[in-house]
Amino acid sequence: MSFFKNTFGYFLAAVIINGFWGVFINKFGNFGAYGAAFFLTGSMWYINHYIGLIKHDKDSAFIDMGLGIAISLVTKGYIINGVNSVISSIPTFICVAIGATLGGYVAVLIEKNVIEANSKKENFKIIETELRD
Repeated sequence: MSFFKNTFGYFLAAVIINGFWGVFINKFGNFGAYGAAFFLTGSMWYINHYIGLIKHDKDSAFIDMGLGIAISLVTKGYIINGVNSVISSIPTFICVAIGATLGGYVAVLIEKNVIEANSKKENFKIIETELRD
């Protein structure tokens, strides 16, 4: 059941963001893009992740709604413009893959540092308590 619930969350994000992003840009120009990023992406993140439409267990892989949005954009481009739109987006895919890899690596480094800092705090508290006794 959670597969279908998660899929609906990705689908909802893709439809809302891809459907209304252009409206924001056509109405407000470049500032509309910032507004769309804040309001559309923010509201979809709130519904999917904070409220919990997309549920991630501790032992499951985390796939953000950006993947669903990207797949829907590529599919939309393919349907409207054919294979040429997919081929012309290959450099963008490469840049996104590099950015995602670097972002994931940095996130792991930060998480390791946070865990290490918390364990040092715990060890310090234990030593401090032992010294008092």
